[in-house]
Amino acid sequence: MLTDAPLPTLSAEALHDLNQQFPLARISTETGHQIAFRSAGAGPITVVCLHGIGSGSASWMNIARLLPSGLRLVAWDAPGYGESSPLMVGCPKATDYAHSLANMLQALDIHSCMLVGHSLGAMVASAYAQEAARGAVKALLLISPAQGYGAATKEQIRNRILIERISQLEKDGIVNMAIKRSSRLLSNHATETDRRFVIWNMARLHDMGYRHAVNLLCHDDLTKYLPPPDGVRVQVACGTEDIITTPESCAQVAYRCGQQLIPIENAGHACYVEQPGQVLNIMTTLIRTFRETQ
Repeated sequence: MLTDAPLPTLSAEALHDLNQQFPLARISTETGHQIAFRSAGAGPITVVCLHGIGSGSASWMNIARLLPSGLRLVAWDAPGYGESSPLMVGCPKATDYAHSLANMLQALDIHSCMLVGHSLGAMVASAYAQEAARGAVKALLLISPAQGYGAATKEQIRNRILIERISQLEKDGIVNMAIKRSSRLLSNHATETDRRFVIWNMARLHDMGYRHAVNLLCHDDLTKYLPPPDGVRVQVACGTEDIITTPESCAQVAYRCGQQLIPIENAGHACYVEQPGQVLNIMTTLIRTFRETQ
């Protein structure tokens, strides 16, 4: 393995803003595991955000910064990410992560929420929505959803992706991998601040947590968890310049949910980092649809 490059840092001002506006907290669940999360805002509606394979809770900072009054945002560090305990299984399924999410929500006394999943987080969000008690998930927003390679028809590409991902991890190390892969997550419209933030988030991955997530990506299938149960409103969105989960791929997910894909203009895969205003508008519009029927 190559020696890691120096760990990327944010400016003192950026770190101060993150810690003040979107502070990190930790809880212990009934199973004895720790889950770390960030939160912002307050109000009767809670939005729970799940990051993708190369990110973490802090990646939702730009959304938290724009959060309107009346909304509470909670973003977790998935098991094995940040300060969250890893899962105790070698090849987890989305339901394993969903059980951890249920433990976190129970510990935080959150009984209903809108659930937002980005990339691999969309699979976890969908799995949770399938298993949760009726009414626990009011709405589901899947952003740039990763479909996974668990279907029997995807065996060849599954094996290739698994080898490529783990080989890059072992060859480059976390930080070098973050520097190399981060450019694929953003469009040419991204600011330098956005690019530094994406690298900073990815560089804080942990070896075991990333390996577990790669196995989830390669051995599970989003379509098993779709469409969501009756009563859960759903939307699917994608950056128009996403080269990882392309608009064509995401349109297939939207179709399975009986919806039209919502484009996020001038954005790549990490669209909520690049275009938080557009993503927040999609969130609040979806929230209005279930609030108006209550």
